[in-house]
Amino acid sequence: MKKTVSFSKNAVNVFFHITTRCNLKCAHCYINPDQHGNLTLPAATVTEWLELFCAPDKTANLILLGGEPTLHKDLARIIKEARQIGYGSVTIDTNGYLFNGILDQVTPQEVDYFSFSLDGATEATNDRIRGAGCYAACTQGIKQAVKKGFAASLIYTVSRQNLHELADMPQLLSELGVSRFFIQVIGIRGRSAGPGKDTLQLTRRQWEENVPPLAEKIAKSGITVTYPRVFLEPDEVFECAGNTAENYFIFPNGRVYQCPLCEDHALHSLRIEDGRISNTPKINEADLFSLDIPQGCVINKLVQGGNISYNANGKPAWKIACCLLKEEIPAG
Repeated sequence: MKKTVSFSKNAVNVFFHITTRCNLKCAHCYINPDQHGNLTLPAATVTEWLELFCAPDKTANLILLGGEPTLHKDLARIIKEARQIGYGSVTIDTNGYLFNGILDQVTPQEVDYFSFSLDGATEATNDRIRGAGCYAACTQGIKQAVKKGFAASLIYTVSRQNLHELADMPQLLSELGVSRFFIQVIGIRGRSAGPGKDTLQLTRRQWEENVPPLAEKIAKSGITVTYPRVFLEPDEVFECAGNTAENYFIFPNGRVYQCPLCEDHALHSLRIEDGRISNTPKINEADLFSLDIPQGCVINKLVQGGNISYNANGKPAWKIACCLLKEEIPAG
């Protein structure tokens, strides 16, 4: 049965971009060098920063990202030290190339999930978005990880470029041995924020006619599915994760965001400097979290307001949910 996953108030979720380097140039990449820099953090610095966010009274979950995190030569060391610090779960988000023999350097006890990005059920569609050869590398990487006993999840960033292949994913997921499937809405940031790129996002009708029904189908096949809530009715209560949860999106230049929608802008509420976390001056993202508007998410209204429609009376036809609010359908 589908359930809305509430924001966790007793957990800290750390999304750590340990490098902005990547071997790919995906059409919808959200890494923005002007805002995020071009650094790869030394392992010692990563460990030092990880200690800042791991509280003994809360469960701490770590998601290591890039760029491509497996390009970091000390990724295995970082994973092991994160476990020693006290992180309860560790996930690696990867494009599937699995550099530096990472599968031979860590164990399934140390890594909860290798989470692979694939944006098409076929090589033609995926590689048009992510680059030539990506489909073969990613599917092979998933097979290798599963063979070695690692849990594998798959992230599909759905847009108008690949919506037509979303329905073909159940068979592929089953063949690959994936245990969790994440459907993501494309964000209008990074490379997707260029002129005319807002047409990549699905309309509400496209989303609701395709994503929830397919999620139900995949879950029935034995794979847990998670996807964003996205749309709320005008009378539904809007809640911002920035007010009720601890999610931190860390970049190698020391910027720390609490809302990923802000990452194309210097709106980060926190900064790591000289080994300490400090608040940034007003106005920043935290000043926006408490604002109440009929459109729901204030930051969505500011940076990608085109996904809201209005009635003849000028009132929004729906609200946009916090981008961190998820629907989850357990495998069944």
